[in-house]
Amino acid sequence: MRISASVALIAYLGIAGAGAALAAQTAAVKDPPSCAAIAFRPIASGMTDGTQDAGLYKSRFGRIELKATVKSGEAQDYFVEVGGKQPTPVTAAPAGLAACAQSKKLPAAGSASAACTGDHFMVVVDHAGKDRLFALYARKGKTWHFCRAGTA
Repeated sequence: MRISASVALIAYLGIAGAGAALAAQTAAVKDPPSCAAIAFRPIASGMTDGTQDAGLYKSRFGRIELKATVKSGEAQDYFVEVGGKQPTPVTAAPAGLAACAQSKKLPAAGSASAACTGDHFMVVVDHAGKDRLFALYARKGKTWHFCRAGTA
């Protein structure tokens, strides 16, 4: 059976068109979400003293780690590292963070707490242009508390 040149051309154009449509769809998906919340659990009691890894979130947009400072086997403070470094602290949280936190059913960012401890943690990521703002929240019982925020 012999395929005519016009049928081959139509098949080629169909495949090329499908490839272009897939590339366009993939390009549209590459932007990070403008607001995200990532949940973490606390470390187990009895860990060795020092800095311990509590959780890791890795995606094509970056790497977020929740770490804990441990003393006498108990976590004294939790903090976030983005790409291996702590975010630069912000003095006043931008309005975008408040809207992002509210959409995730978390309280607005207030003043940073001295130590961040709790039974569950949430890292809120707000993308405002090229800047990314990371806010750490801790839950104690049924109440969420703002711990700190920073840019990376």
